Amino acid sequence: MAEALILVEASPGEVRTALLLDGVLTEAWVERPARPDGVGDLQRGRVLAISASMSGAFVALAGNETGFLPESAASAPRQPIKQAVREGQILGLRVTRAAQAGKGPRLSALLTEAEAARIAAAPAGAPRLVARGPSAAERLAAQYPEAPLRVHGAAIAAKLRGALQDRVAPSHSPVFDEVLEGEFAALSESAAPLPGGGVLHIQTTRALTALDVDSAGAGDGLARFNEAALPEIARQIRLRNLSGAILLDVAGLSPKRRQALLEPLRASLAPDRLARLVGLTGLGLFEMVRDRIHPPLAEALHSPLAEGLAALRQAARNAAARPAQRLMLEARPEVISALRDLPGALEEYAALAGHALELQSVAQGPPQLREVPRD
Repeated sequence: MAEALILVEASPGEVRTALLLDGVLTEAWVERPARPDGVGDLQRGRVLAISASMSGAFVALAGNETGFLPESAASAPRQPIKQAVREGQILGLRVTRAAQAGKGPRLSALLTEAEAARIAAAPAGAPRLVARGPSAAERLAAQYPEAPLRVHGAAIAAKLRGALQDRVAPSHSPVFDEVLEGEFAALSESAAPLPGGGVLHIQTTRALTALDVDSAGAGDGLARFNEAALPEIARQIRLRNLSGAILLDVAGLSPKRRQALLEPLRASLAPDRLARLVGLTGLGLFEMVRDRIHPPLAEALHSPLAEGLAALRQAARNAAARPAQRLMLEARPEVISALRDLPGALEEYAALAGHALELQSVAQGPPQLREVPRD
């Protein structure tokens, strides 16, 4: 079994978590604690409407959200949705899939005894959030019970240590080195290098994710090149948390020769418990499906808020290196607004640096940090 290590790096407004297996980055998570994705949350909800045509029910949740309870998760043994629940009914629920792609959270009323007891013990009223679901670090710690956790960030280290005790090793210095920082940064790109000099191009639409392999001139060795690329392709799928329907077009090769790649691809996907190979389409594309649970990583990496938090992370590093330095962040209005709207982010920076970060709107360009002369 591969040796697992979990690294947790906190910065103002954000927590990044890395799973390394035998030293290789295998999972990457970016979370904003003030805006968790909700997976694993325990809620007390109220049934708003039953949809027999959709085989489920819409449920009011805390925070003015509406979730969907599928018939298959409404009762055990399974009953038709109109028999399993009724409009206005109060239910104990667990969020099984985050809101994404314009759809609300997916829910389950099939709870463990401990979950049901916790919801029953909560104050009356619905909709109500009873308990938050586990963080990425907690999920990985449960999946890899022998893995140690190295954590940079006093608050998150204290929380994890309370749950995981001696497995957690707090660190006063960053636990992401330059190589790991570079790997996280590369995940914001829509292309990834492959062994042999090739490139994997990644395009996500509302319906599916398309993966295209560019061989970069592999020539007569296309079969060997494509097979050697499969483990890295599977790693990129897992790293980026791609989900739903996934189609892969390898470089060259006739449909008949592509058949030989089915088992190597299946083996490459095997360590990822969420992914499975469906087969080869009539057009010679490899069809895969990966369970939708958490939003894809790209959603956390491509937004004005992501730009602002990256600048805030750099500002915190600068402040740690030069405590007397005062900084100003110059950024587009939408970046500054996103930072101001994220609860606690700017306050966390001020607590770390000993002073507030000055903010200045500029018309365009990437965020820039500038030193402000002290009075």
